[in-house]
Amino acid sequence: MPIRRFGGHRSLVSNSQPAKLSYGFTKMNISRGGYRVFSANSTTACTELAKKITERLGVELGKSVVYQESNSETRVDVKESVRGQDIFIIQTIPRDVNTAIMELLVMAYALKTSCAKNIIGVIPYFPYSKQCKMRKRGSIVCKLLASMLAKAGLTHIITMDLHQKEIQGFFTFPVDNLRASPFLIQYIQEEIPDYRNAIIVAKSPSAAKRAQSYAERLRLGLAVMHGEANCSESDMADGRQSPPLSRTTTGHTGLELPCHRHVPFPGIELPIMMAKEKPPITVVGDVGGRIAIIIDDIIDDVEDFIAAAEILKERGAYKIYIMATHGLLSADGPRLIEESAIDEVVVTNTVPHEVQKLQCPKIKTVDVSMILAEAIRRIHNGESMAYLFRNIAVDD
Repeated sequence: MPIRRFGGHRSLVSNSQPAKLSYGFTKMNISRGGYRVFSANSTTACTELAKKITERLGVELGKSVVYQESNSETRVDVKESVRGQDIFIIQTIPRDVNTAIMELLVMAYALKTSCAKNIIGVIPYFPYSKQCKMRKRGSIVCKLLASMLAKAGLTHIITMDLHQKEIQGFFTFPVDNLRASPFLIQYIQEEIPDYRNAIIVAKSPSAAKRAQSYAERLRLGLAVMHGEANCSESDMADGRQSPPLSRTTTGHTGLELPCHRHVPFPGIELPIMMAKEKPPITVVGDVGGRIAIIIDDIIDDVEDFIAAAEILKERGAYKIYIMATHGLLSADGPRLIEESAIDEVVVTNTVPHEVQKLQCPKIKTVDVSMILAEAIRRIHNGESMAYLFRNIAVDD
């Protein structure tokens, strides 16, 4: 039997009293109409996030049905007219990433063929964002996904804390890369006792810029951990010896050189790069007697975070917090966190993680539906998005 998931539906009606907002937002100037908000219905958590957003906007969730056929094909039925309207598709990415992507693509294409004016994807966590660089004979999958979304009919994307800001260049349409840092900073100030005695920690030099931004806004010190570099990669079979130093021929081709037959380019020797060696872990900065707050954008495989927490404990930190935007927490992550020296892991609701929270009470959630709702309202009304990026520098 097909698995059916139903989105909420009623007419688009503004509430008389919109929900009260914090973080500097005032009451929203709700538009009279002309747009719909749909949920791609990948999980219950996606529908819940969509409902939070629509409640803040004072509208109702669009009527749609997204389900899988018995052969696992994705089918989308839009149950109301979208002709000439701005359509916002909210899609969170659960563990079944590829199914969620297909739901988004099929829904976007269905809305495109239904003559929607603009189709804006609200994708708080953009999948495949770690595959945004070429690795030997691999591929830049993030760019492929960007092309697929454009081909399906998306005209705009709202996302949050891309793994690399350069990912925006993969798209042929506008991308609004929102920030979760104001909400996480607010959590630090309100929920961490004696946070003035804390120090912001980057678990690797590559995360130092993000951690520095938090440290400057909180007026706290900064520590950087060094020694987490990846092991050296083998270059023996990456094609750098092509053409080969010698070759076997079955007959005379008339192309052999009379001299240096086995050396195609005699006299040219490229310098050989020394292999990287993983150095001993060091902490640049004093964490003794302090609360250590590790900052990152994604927490997926938790082994590195657990190792960093152990080192910080050895250096004298008496509490360890981890603040991350996207809590993927794959595999045995929740169990390992529960058994580790980490005191608390704080993530946003950009990624569904309700099951992980049941396995690990140390995981806490910060709601970011407020800024997503404000972004939707501003885009539909043609207002400037600069307000959502105030006090955010290029390097943040």
